[in-house]
Amino acid sequence: MASQHKDTDKTDNIGEKHVRRSISLRFIRHSESQNNQVYRDARRIYKGGTPDFDLHGWTNYVDERRRADPGLSSTGDIQAQKLARYLEPHLKNQASSPVCFIVSPMRRTLLTILPTLEALNKNESSSNNNNNNKHADKAADACHVIINGFYFESEGCHTRERVEPGMNAAQINALLSPANTHPTFVGFQSGIERGWYAHGTGPETRAESEERAAKFYLWLVEFLDEQLYTAEEENAHDVFDAGVTLPEEENEIDHDRLGVRTRRRRTTICVGHGDFMSLVLKRIVAGFGHAVEEEGVPHRSAFVHYNTGITELEYFGNGRFLIMSSNQLPHLSSPDDANYITGGSLKDGWGYLMPSENLLDAEVSIAYADEIQPHVKEQTEAMRSLYLSKKIASDLPLDDTVKSNVDRDTSNEVTIVVKRGLQVVGCASLDEKTGVLHDVVVRPSARRSQVGESLIEAVMKHAKHSKDIDKLVVQANAGGKDLFEKMGFTTVDDSEENDDEYSSEIIRMECKL
Repeated sequence: MASQHKDTDKTDNIGEKHVRRSISLRFIRHSESQNNQVYRDARRIYKGGTPDFDLHGWTNYVDERRRADPGLSSTGDIQAQKLARYLEPHLKNQASSPVCFIVSPMRRTLLTILPTLEALNKNESSSNNNNNNKHADKAADACHVIINGFYFESEGCHTRERVEPGMNAAQINALLSPANTHPTFVGFQSGIERGWYAHGTGPETRAESEERAAKFYLWLVEFLDEQLYTAEEENAHDVFDAGVTLPEEENEIDHDRLGVRTRRRRTTICVGHGDFMSLVLKRIVAGFGHAVEEEGVPHRSAFVHYNTGITELEYFGNGRFLIMSSNQLPHLSSPDDANYITGGSLKDGWGYLMPSENLLDAEVSIAYADEIQPHVKEQTEAMRSLYLSKKIASDLPLDDTVKSNVDRDTSNEVTIVVKRGLQVVGCASLDEKTGVLHDVVVRPSARRSQVGESLIEAVMKHAKHSKDIDKLVVQANAGGKDLFEKMGFTTVDDSEENDDEYSSEIIRMECKL
């Protein structure tokens, strides 16, 4: 919601072209849920992660106790209260009003932020009463709450794969009624009168979670952009370049999260879930360059969050983010709080987000030098620099066919790349006129697999479609000779033509097509 206040001194007009206005953005994971506690207890009881793990007992225990849309555990209740005791003074002293909360429709996220909403609205109500404000009954002005139906946890709402609809708008309003807040609802695909997962046909798949993360990311960027555009039009006082220190702010300490600020800032807080937040944060880091790697394969990079872990960002508009800090727990920083830090270790199951090795299938792509995607080009150049023999990289001129890298014409070259998801693991360049194969490199860790064979097979298949190539020519070192021989290359006896000092280390090989 756009602030109605104006910036009367127009301090932002100084160096206007260099102003970097931003909105303060937070992602907060929910408190420990009853399901989190179920999984934690099951791991302890049935010795999860040990040779004595009882899978049958673990499965029965979880199935009997897991809920589709659980509330908070007793530890989670305490975490939510401690979070509120931190956020209330922090936001009161450093955020403008209203603070925007974008909240998942799931019960555990609503219960996590409820104490904070109560504290902020109680504070606002007291302030209004003290000022004899005739609109004191509008205490909810301290917070603008948006329940976003795209922001639920991966897999949706189900019990033993049986879909449950989740709460509707009336039920969510009732749950939040102690905070005297009046949320707005977006993204309820079957309407707000029905549950937020009423559209579901089963547990959400990974591909569906990724698709929904893209929708939420786009919605969030559009929402924040609209905030920035409106603030600029209205010359709002709470959206400014926070990197500029005014004279009256010289004694303020940046890392003091509770101190009073001279200028309070536009702030948005997203309260969500560990796995789905990670999908959104990947898109924040990569922007629209993010791509789903392969259907059915979970992400191979992820952001881990403790229960109530806070990640702080700055949003500068048009998809530009700065990640200022990640997974912080300022509200659980005392030694006495150690028992309330949960949900952020490998023992809490985060390692299961990583795909197993047998899922990392290799795919091959072919492109001309000027068509390679930037992220692929960056990786291939890094691989060549790190792993390619300097002697081979110089393409020593054993004859006129094999020219140096400096002299060779690359207009007829194609680059063949083997990838695992978005990660390049092998590459080679082929001259479509001469059949010369340059810069063949496979990452050392991938040489145990079939990446090398896949790379050369792709080269040979592509070369056979060229009318100008009747053979492939390559310079190999001793380490690569076995691979090329396996793929049908033979060593060319050129000892009489080449007495170079490197001839014993570099081998010319050919393969008839």
